[in-house]
Amino acid sequence: MATATQVYLGTGRRKTAIARVRMTEGSGKVTVNGKDIDGYFPTELLQVSAMTPAIKAELKEKIDVVAKTQGGGLVGQAEAMSLGLARALQKMDSELRPVLKAEGLLTRDQRMRERKKSGQPGARKRFQFSKR
Repeated sequence: MATATQVYLGTGRRKTAIARVRMTEGSGKVTVNGKDIDGYFPTELLQVSAMTPAIKAELKEKIDVVAKTQGGGLVGQAEAMSLGLARALQKMDSELRPVLKAEGLLTRDQRMRERKKSGQPGARKRFQFSKR
């Protein structure tokens, strides 16, 4: 029988993206939607953005992360994963909270796309006004 390791969960949201993060102690393996992080997030910037909490806490090589993301685009998913990972790290070790909080990694970015209004072509744009 395999030894049971502690699993820490965290959920992150950004725009319309949602990331559910499962974190265990391990060797630094990161999987997003069944793919390696390099295969899912195409640029180094997105990969670093998603793993920022682990980098700041200096635990990148000591934890395994399995994330499931849905909705939105790749940038929103990476930022949602970052928030989920920060929340999971906080559950693992509450002493990391000041480090994560100082970097702004525990704050949910609530900015969303504004809805389209009826009688106009977009959220703010108006149809052209004709005087005559």
